[in-house]
Amino acid sequence: MRPASEAELAEMIRAAAAPLTVQGGGTRRLGPAGGAVLETGGLAGVRLYEPGALTLVAGAGTPLAEVEALLAGEGQRLAFEPPDLRGLLGRGGISTLGGVAAANAAGPRQVQAGGARDAMLGVRFVDGRGEVVKNGGRVMKNVTGYDLVKLMAGSRGALGVLTEVSLKVQAIPEAEATLVAGGLAAGPGLALLRAALKTPYDISGAAMAGGAAMIRVEGLAGSVAYRAGRLQAVLGGDWQVVEGADSAALWRDLRDVAAFAGRPGAVWRLVVKPTEAARIAAEAGGEAVFDRGGGLIWLLTDATADVRGAVGDAGHATLVRPLPGMTAPLLPPEAPAVAALTIGLRRQFDPRGIFTQGAA
Repeated sequence: MRPASEAELAEMIRAAAAPLTVQGGGTRRLGPAGGAVLETGGLAGVRLYEPGALTLVAGAGTPLAEVEALLAGEGQRLAFEPPDLRGLLGRGGISTLGGVAAANAAGPRQVQAGGARDAMLGVRFVDGRGEVVKNGGRVMKNVTGYDLVKLMAGSRGALGVLTEVSLKVQAIPEAEATLVAGGLAAGPGLALLRAALKTPYDISGAAMAGGAAMIRVEGLAGSVAYRAGRLQAVLGGDWQVVEGADSAALWRDLRDVAAFAGRPGAVWRLVVKPTEAARIAAEAGGEAVFDRGGGLIWLLTDATADVRGAVGDAGHATLVRPLPGMTAPLLPPEAPAVAALTIGLRRQFDPRGIFTQGAA
């Protein structure tokens, strides 16, 4: 099923008598499709782009690469640095803007700029009744009482099918530099990242992989040079400074979890308290890549056991790429109060239970 318009999509949903799995390019979906696949690729095209206002509006099926190329032509970008997980998940397909929004995808710059939901200004979507809903502006149906942008970001198609996304964008900075210190154990390395994030030097990336801590600063060339120097003085130790395209390549690999691409094993995504990251990674076992100062752990393990016991109350874990035979749920279990809220929202937006979860 591939509707070519919002009206056609609404009609398809109204006529649906069995579960549907919403899919953009299929590059971020968790697990197999749970029903007939409803693709949004026909809902493509940039509707509005005002570089001076740092605003872009596009159909949910618009390829992410098309959006990024358009922005780059004007010296702009998506601040939240959406990752490309095709290599990690072993998939083809084309990432779409709606898939990015539905997954609330974001990369290392989230420590500074926030996630996709923080850049989203508005949405249009079709709910489980087949009704068109818009957040703000001229509406076919106006829903009050909910922040629809935040609600749809990260909902993975469980509440409705995104048809249009409005975003604020950001100017590409003049320069970037990354401080790199190698030969570190997880505990000391993560302590350095946390210390850097507490400074006033506007860090846009703080990660650790392969025993190397990495700290990124971006902005005007003079400011980048000054902040990089001050960070070295404050943190102490032996830091290598990597600049320009070489710095960008480091963060692109980190963003896409390239270290685990093509390698066997289960991949987990753990969102945890940064101060607990080293302990959790050690208890969970396997190989870890730390992002966001330790607040995000990508874990590669050959074990089939659920690692959520190591996480405990310090965060939550998503099974992004399971091994054959694994029985652990893909999504983290919800606390009873949260589960009740989720059920209430799904009854409101999808009373017939048409949409399955896990799309993007």
